[in-house]
Amino acid sequence: MSTENNLDVIFKNSVKILTDLIAFKTVSGEDNNELINYCDSLLKKYGASSFKTYDSEKKRVNLFATLKSKSKNNSKPIIFSGHTDVVPVSKNWSTDPFVATIKDEKIFGRGTCDMKGFIACVLAYAPIFAKSELNRDIHFSFTFDEETACQGAPILINELKKREITSGICIVGEPTNMKIVDAHKGCYEYTTHFEGLAGHGSKPEKGVNAVEFAARYINKLMELRDDLKTNAPKNCIFDPPYTTLQIGGISGGIARNVIADKCRVDWELRPVIKKDGDYVNSKMDEFAKNKLLPEMKKIHPNSSIRKEIIGEIIGFDRLENSPACEFISNLTGDNSKEVVSFGTEAGLFQEIGISTIVYGPGSIEQAHTIDEFISFDQIKKCLNLLSEINNKSKNN
Repeated sequence: MSTENNLDVIFKNSVKILTDLIAFKTVSGEDNNELINYCDSLLKKYGASSFKTYDSEKKRVNLFATLKSKSKNNSKPIIFSGHTDVVPVSKNWSTDPFVATIKDEKIFGRGTCDMKGFIACVLAYAPIFAKSELNRDIHFSFTFDEETACQGAPILINELKKREITSGICIVGEPTNMKIVDAHKGCYEYTTHFEGLAGHGSKPEKGVNAVEFAARYINKLMELRDDLKTNAPKNCIFDPPYTTLQIGGISGGIARNVIADKCRVDWELRPVIKKDGDYVNSKMDEFAKNKLLPEMKKIHPNSSIRKEIIGEIIGFDRLENSPACEFISNLTGDNSKEVVSFGTEAGLFQEIGISTIVYGPGSIEQAHTIDEFISFDQIKKCLNLLSEINNKSKNN
């Protein structure tokens, strides 16, 4: 039996690759060069060309690799997109989270379903694509720090635009139980920093209490949250059907009897439409600049309010005509489409003109959890899809 048709062999290879990937402790913000070099080396072994893009310190890196078609009549290229970072590990795991453990036809480990399982599948199938004389280019896009507001992908996207790689079909392999997802809200994350003037708690008028001004800032955010609830678009496909806003954390002050000179507020909003994000930011910037800051500076001229943009993940919009959805539906026979509440890099690819779908093995219910796992069944379903893509893409 040929390797091409022997999915058992490819499955075993994908498990081996996933085991290797789990061992790389690529927690968001940490160095992921070793994992990227591992992926790059595998793909180059099968004839892929590649380029890398980096953060400012070259500690974190994106990889974009290509198996180039030799056909003169090429179909649209396909991009397999995955992020290489994982969320931090909490206590109480039953196994070592960075050692892949197989039990009951499941593979346990941090990142197994979110989303190294998908990366392992496409890497395991790469030698098959390389041998098949396809009528389209196959791209592999592996990014850093998706879990922290998609910090890596925008750097890669800018490079794709420079290289005029702005068409084709992109499959973002987030865990969707191999179901088509064609939309999600945006996710905007911020930290607003307040700096005032410390002093003795018995004379609050002599200082500038950063915590108190931060509390007023939060109250304004809550007012806007109520506005957003009344502005839900008609026939919205999301649940809830309006832009949400929430406070993730507040910290400041050193003691009960000391006026707090510093405070920070962590907050996020998930826009249904981009206009909602613009509205909230405009109102909050105006409130801070024209109302809060003048009051602070009246007492202490060096007072400040600074909003730090942690990340602004644009939404992924449902389109009436989606070549990516049509392509997968034709292969699987499943025409259903779902929306999700979590964010992905899909909107970034969509924004530059690449038809995009979120579709991958594993369940989001397992992502970020203790004893995260992916089932053998989901890996096999993903490999079956790759086999269908391979057959669909062969030169006739």
